[in-house]
Amino acid sequence: MSEELNRRDFIKKSAMAGVGIAVSSVALAEELQQKLKSPAKVAPTTKSMEKVRIGYVGVGLQGTDHVSNLLKIKGAEIVAVCDIVEAHATRAQDMIVKAGFKKPEAYTKSETDFKRLCQRDDVDLVYNATPWEWHVPVCIEAMKNGKHAATEVPAAYTIEDCWKLVEASEKTGKYCIMMENCNYDKTEMMILNMVKKGLFGELLHAECGYLHDLRGVKHDMEGEGLWRRAHSMKRNGDLYPTHGLGPVAQCLDINRGNYFDYLVSFGTKTRGLHLYAEKRFGADSPQAKEKFVLSDVVTTVLKTMNGETIVLTHDTSSPRPYSRNIYVQGTKGLVRKYPEQKIYIEQEGKPDAWEKIDEYMKKYEHPIWVDLEEQSKGAGHGGMDFIEDYRLVNSLLKGVEPDMDVYDAAVISAVCELSEKSIKQKSAPQKFPDFTRGMWKKKKELMVM
Repeated sequence: MSEELNRRDFIKKSAMAGVGIAVSSVALAEELQQKLKSPAKVAPTTKSMEKVRIGYVGVGLQGTDHVSNLLKIKGAEIVAVCDIVEAHATRAQDMIVKAGFKKPEAYTKSETDFKRLCQRDDVDLVYNATPWEWHVPVCIEAMKNGKHAATEVPAAYTIEDCWKLVEASEKTGKYCIMMENCNYDKTEMMILNMVKKGLFGELLHAECGYLHDLRGVKHDMEGEGLWRRAHSMKRNGDLYPTHGLGPVAQCLDINRGNYFDYLVSFGTKTRGLHLYAEKRFGADSPQAKEKFVLSDVVTTVLKTMNGETIVLTHDTSSPRPYSRNIYVQGTKGLVRKYPEQKIYIEQEGKPDAWEKIDEYMKKYEHPIWVDLEEQSKGAGHGGMDFIEDYRLVNSLLKGVEPDMDVYDAAVISAVCELSEKSIKQKSAPQKFPDFTRGMWKKKKELMVM
């Protein structure tokens, strides 16, 4: 049986298993997973470049921020932009010309005009900051046409699409990178540095998530509201796992000697978006009559192959301060980022008392931030967006492996569908497909280290 049929058989049978008891579902998934152990076809590589020629698809809010960053990175050149809103493309063109570069060609004819951009001979990398449903089609088209692909998060939200990205990257030998900016946050990178230097001992547990009041965004009739609200009406699960899970996965060596084994998810009742609509638009308004299925709080517990646990939270429908709930615990101590940065290391500081993290910051600040903090000032999300873009462009310029690869994109994005399935099946365990086909067992250092 071919690899493609094996994969589709796995997906089909795993879905059918959901009607049975949880133990049977996990056992069947494990049995079928053994069929997916054929090795990867092609390891993506790239030669060093004098410059990275970029085609940018989706130059709305986040896309414009990336364009601004790329204009400041030596060796990056934006040669084409694409957006269904012509004014967005024109704005990007104006920014690029004002920065002293040649005016890029604009592609604005239709939702699929990105295909013409991907067919250009003068593009090395296709960036993608479109609504979620277009992430996979744009990336596939880019790789099919011999370009590396970089996409906003999540890279995909179905297992089928995660496999499509993996297979396209392997078949074409092109990188497919999920642009998880929170991996480059100053505190998250400091924690990663502490973990790798053994400050917390052997890791045991982590917590993370995306806790962000998006009620106003989802009820906006422009921008992200046009598509984010639709997902909340159709899907119940962790719709946006990557901001919290990306940094934690790096701490736990996921895909580099460790892997996610299975997860279980739980969802609360659905109230927040409806109550917000009633308050903002009135009880008799069309908005107040819209129906939502997304739980106000989705809690997912993941177990890794090496025995660690992770509690992942998705909360975008509640009145609350922003948080990614970052928390890492090991045999020697623990660290927490939200609501304030605290650390406890056994036999250091006062017994049974949190310490402020300031003194540790001086010792464990990640070298990447030491090198790039000045350049990153003024960039989005406290500068981490610039560092994210800088690291990708410079890896391609130097011809070295980027910080993240298609397997990182797939396994973290897979949480979306697996959490939905778990909730639908009364919190039944869901086994992670092995997108690496066993390659995760080989220990490998992170490029950022």
